[in-house]
Amino acid sequence: MPRPIKWRRVCFLPENNRFGPLSLITDEGSQIKMTVDEYETIRLIDLEGFTQEECAKQMNVARSTVQGIYVEARKKLAECLVNGKILLIEGGRYCLCDGKFNSCRLDCYRHKHGRCFKD
Repeated sequence: MPRPIKWRRVCFLPENNRFGPLSLITDEGSQIKMTVDEYETIRLIDLEGFTQEECAKQMNVARSTVQGIYVEARKKLAECLVNGKILLIEGGRYCLCDGKFNSCRLDCYRHKHGRCFKD
């Protein structure tokens, strides 16, 4: 029996979940879907400067899991940039950080920016 998939911890949902060329007419073939947990790995590693190990601890998953999520997220970003597709951020297996110390790390975005609240 396979191991159950762990829910990935995410600090918050993106304020904007759709990006792309302004001149593009929306159709299914011009959209790439990135999951919220993929977005979180990009945010933590590329923006916040976390290592994959630190990102894994923050998201409550194994480093190898973060590595796989990160590789997929970067491929999707490249596809959007190179081929001019729309990026939609939605879905995935994640749970939102509630800002409490029992489920949230002190280096969580909400703690660092004074946004410690329950969604």
